[in-house]
Amino acid sequence: MEGGILKIVRGEFLVMKGTRQRNLYFLDGYIVTMRAVVSSSFDDEASDISQLWQMRLRHVGEKALQGLVKQCLLKGAKTSKLDFCEHCVMGKQTRVKSLRLFLRHRSLITRCENELEPVVLYAVTELPERPVIMEWSLSSLTYKGSISEAIQPTSISTKLSFFSQNPSPILYRYNPNKPFFKTSISCSLHQHQRQRSRPEYVPGRISDPNYVRIFDTTLRDGEQSPGAALTSKEKLNIARQLAKLRVDIIEAGFPAASKDDFEAVKMIAKEVGNVVDEDGYVPVICGLSRCNEKDIKTVWEAVKYAKRPRINTFIATSDIHLEYKLRKTKQEVIEIARSMVKFARSVCHDVEFSAEDAARSDREFLYEILGEAIKAGASTLNIPDTVGITMPSEFGKLIADIKANTPGIENVIISTHCQNDLGLSTANTIAGAVAGARQLEVTVNGIGERAGNASLEEVVMAIKCCGDHALGGLYTGINTRHIVTASKLVEEYTGLYVQPHKAIVGANAFAHESGIHQDGMLKHKGTYEIISPEDIGLERSNEAGIVLGKLSGRHALKDRLKELGYELDDEQLGTIFWRFKAVAEMKKRITDADLIALVSDEVFQPEFVWKLLDMQITCGTLGLSTATVKLIGVDGEEHVACAVGTGPVDSAYKAVDLIVKEPATLLEYSMNAVTEGIDAIATTRVLIRGEKNPSSTHAVTGETVQRTFSGAGAGMDIVVSSVKAYIGALNKMLGFKDQLQTKTSKERTTV
Repeated sequence: MEGGILKIVRGEFLVMKGTRQRNLYFLDGYIVTMRAVVSSSFDDEASDISQLWQMRLRHVGEKALQGLVKQCLLKGAKTSKLDFCEHCVMGKQTRVKSLRLFLRHRSLITRCENELEPVVLYAVTELPERPVIMEWSLSSLTYKGSISEAIQPTSISTKLSFFSQNPSPILYRYNPNKPFFKTSISCSLHQHQRQRSRPEYVPGRISDPNYVRIFDTTLRDGEQSPGAALTSKEKLNIARQLAKLRVDIIEAGFPAASKDDFEAVKMIAKEVGNVVDEDGYVPVICGLSRCNEKDIKTVWEAVKYAKRPRINTFIATSDIHLEYKLRKTKQEVIEIARSMVKFARSVCHDVEFSAEDAARSDREFLYEILGEAIKAGASTLNIPDTVGITMPSEFGKLIADIKANTPGIENVIISTHCQNDLGLSTANTIAGAVAGARQLEVTVNGIGERAGNASLEEVVMAIKCCGDHALGGLYTGINTRHIVTASKLVEEYTGLYVQPHKAIVGANAFAHESGIHQDGMLKHKGTYEIISPEDIGLERSNEAGIVLGKLSGRHALKDRLKELGYELDDEQLGTIFWRFKAVAEMKKRITDADLIALVSDEVFQPEFVWKLLDMQITCGTLGLSTATVKLIGVDGEEHVACAVGTGPVDSAYKAVDLIVKEPATLLEYSMNAVTEGIDAIATTRVLIRGEKNPSSTHAVTGETVQRTFSGAGAGMDIVVSSVKAYIGALNKMLGFKDQLQTKTSKERTTV
């Protein structure tokens, strides 16, 4: 309230007083049907019993007014057309001159600048027999209280604090048996999809206390999943997709693990860490290091090319780690942390310190080491639940205790990193955010060591759905419409496929089989869906109106793949189109599962080293199986080999080994039919390890680990599908070795 004029920044509000005349409520003031409303002051008298009715206004016509009459809300009024900025009083049209009213009226609500649709409100005295539910496009947090309390001039400035930045439809339920000014209001929110502005990135500080930074570690912690080895090109593609998601920080890898990891982080820093969009967004590119100078120097050499580089250095702090892994005293660990954070700060202005196994650490020791890290220059403190042992209440209390007891904590950002060993990573992460953490470390699809990490899509959508009314107004800067594409990309590159019932991105996440649920969905999707598929970039297949077959063209195929979350360029579309046509000739109808299998087989294969041209299998019950395989190499030369084995797949794999001459051990083999029927496409997935396999250093244990490589294939012949998967895994392994050899030879040449 300023100078007797109420100014509303967002939303629309109504204050009014009138007298009853016949069956209508005649207003002493006026309603301006614009982005504001006007009224006089009012007295809380018994005669001021009223019922509000609202309609979205662009053009309010005869049918709309007839609807009001049928509900006895305009009893006695004649039906008439109502155009924009016109007001109906006692069955007559009265044009409202808004400019003139604004100049002469005593008590005004000024026009508000917002993105809401204009609303017209009617005040009538004829109350319906049952409560009326009305939708009012207004930004608000959950608010309960009487209207008279909310609009008293003495308290209006404080009561308007419930206006938030996102417009949300609010359901008001009125009790017709009570006077209007004593009616309790219950607001039920459903978020509209309008992005709030992202605060400017400053290390150690966020200007908006409700903003939560998303730190994605898919390329580092996620890659530590068995079989999830990624090539540099695959990592770059995932990083680009993460930038489309608009994650705040991308942890691109552990540069000290291997030369390939170093080069991948360096490439991402150069190519992703310098792309600034029209809003000024550019992701922070982060690298992980242990608390030693060699690792920190290596990280800096990799990330320094980014516009916003960061070093994340860690050391264990729990008693069990100090005794058995580090074999150091608490004071020794504090000194290491202090000196290494200081060293990292000397080369990089943005330093994150992670206290490994913080959830099981002695609290007083944890407060002390975190305080020393702050003094040494850390701008972010990461609190990991490394073994996923805590309950949400425990983890939330841990974050709250750290905020209350760590000296200098007000000058840094608290981060969470929750493992999923007990299936509580998402819950713990949200609990940490509620308690004060403003950076959340997650991975796409929740992949990671052991049972994985907190899932990016689950954490982000939980905040998006519940941030305003349950989490104190928390929000992120994530563009959720790219979630499905990111999930598919990570699935295909890592070979780690999500279970059908996985929250948000699982195949069944928006499927409804129960008859009761289906009935509710047909009547209103909100009955059983709290998230719209479109919010995460997924179109409903049954609404697409497209059935693909042998007569379908490129455009229809491209549109359907986009609806499934695959955004392909023209070259990739051309690659898959010929396979689509071949399968369509043999199948009457192509399903979504068929398309996903074809995309996996054609688009997301590793770089071409060897390719299957032809194969012939002889098998049966009378003897050993024989396989003849023809492959083409990267040089264009064709190679043929023949081998015998205990079955068709075994003999085919042996024939491939004779050509490739890179023997590998088959660790895992699985095959599935993607659809029902004898004409179903089969998908095969394998995991291999070579005899002379590349190795890398494990980020947490420091041990040397042998890399494993996954491959996938699809075909209507199960043996062909199996051979394609095996060749795909070999190509990934050979490509990885070639990259290492190329980098080594370049280093020797420069020396």
